[in-house]
Amino acid sequence: QVHVVESGGGLVQSGGSLRLSCAASARALLINSMAWYRQTPGKQRELVAIKTIGGDTNYADSVLGRFTISSGTAEDTVYLQMNSLKPEDTAVYYCRADWRIGPTPYDAWGQGIQVTVSS
Repeated sequence: QVHVVESGGGLVQSGGSLRLSCAASARALLINSMAWYRQTPGKQRELVAIKTIGGDTNYADSVLGRFTISSGTAEDTVYLQMNSLKPEDTAVYYCRADWRIGPTPYDAWGQGIQVTVSS
């Protein structure tokens, strides 16, 4: 079983920065990709940024140029550097890891971490 743990959220003023961290206890599993999502009350969870094992990245249009997803020294660790934060970035941020065992896909989610941007 893979456990995903996020850290680094909190309260920041508009224009400020935060760095989120995510670690997946992947052990011998090969992580296919790790991603950050976010969700606000009454809305669907949305993809913020994703990074594949091959190094490809993709971002939501709303965060392009402000957020950067990167890997740690281990492939099962990922960071989200968030700059020029806006009040509309306020949300619970979730980390997701996915992998395959043979042809079967699996994923695991973290418990979520609150990011609040004050105006």
